[in-house]
Amino acid sequence: MQGFVRRFFRNGPAVAGLVILLLVTAIALLAPLLYPTSPFAMAGKPFQAPLTETLFGTDQLGRDVTAGVLHGARTTLMIGFVATVIAVLLGATIGGLAGYYGGRLDALLMRFTEIFQTIPFFLFAILLVAVLTPSIRNVIIAIAIVSWPPMARLVRGEFLSMRSREFVLACVSMGMSNARIILRHILPNTLSAIIVTGSLMIATAILIESALSFLGLSDPNTMSWGFIIGAGRTALRSAWWVCTIPGIAILVTVMAINLVGEGLNDALNPRLRTA
Repeated sequence: MQGFVRRFFRNGPAVAGLVILLLVTAIALLAPLLYPTSPFAMAGKPFQAPLTETLFGTDQLGRDVTAGVLHGARTTLMIGFVATVIAVLLGATIGGLAGYYGGRLDALLMRFTEIFQTIPFFLFAILLVAVLTPSIRNVIIAIAIVSWPPMARLVRGEFLSMRSREFVLACVSMGMSNARIILRHILPNTLSAIIVTGSLMIATAILIESALSFLGLSDPNTMSWGFIIGAGRTALRSAWWVCTIPGIAILVTVMAINLVGEGLNDALNPRLRTA
């Protein structure tokens, strides 16, 4: 553990990404205390420029963009994290079963996975939300459904390589149950790949949620970064700040997550270890 921490903190960009991500997370959690103004409340005249009466100005309805960005961070991060956790659990379960047992079960589960991979994931997410009706829960479900196949492929490959290792064969010869072999011996050895891939999936989930909100396919009663951009896109030339500021928030957050993911990969990948 100490070696992992030391390798991670040697990576300057990864540490910078972690600091930014922790800052964004803290803002999301403390938004009601830091800025108690409701993001849907009228804070002034429409299209007031930044640094006038409010920090980031107002939108076409006079709502405070600052409140929207701070409170929207919680929704955006929550959707990205929860959807990724569901996708990782689903993908790891399907991939692990396929890789460990092989044979017909492997073929069946991989054909099932390929069905989802042949459908353009963003169009599929739009279809799912439109059918299920826009809401936070349905957006999370849609993102999780379109995100799990790459994780299933990854875990299947890891399990295929692990099941023929000597320590697994020794466990089989000792009469251990399949569940114990999977949970106590194979899965811990694949966690590094799952963690790295899962961290990058959070960034993708945030981008999908923002795109869905931009198209109006999210809960209209919940503020998010994509919702602000979608609401202000018609006035992009005259009120650039309405779209630009939440867009920068998305850019910085996704960049930070990617930097942390790369740092985790460098710290956990045995081929890249130097200490």
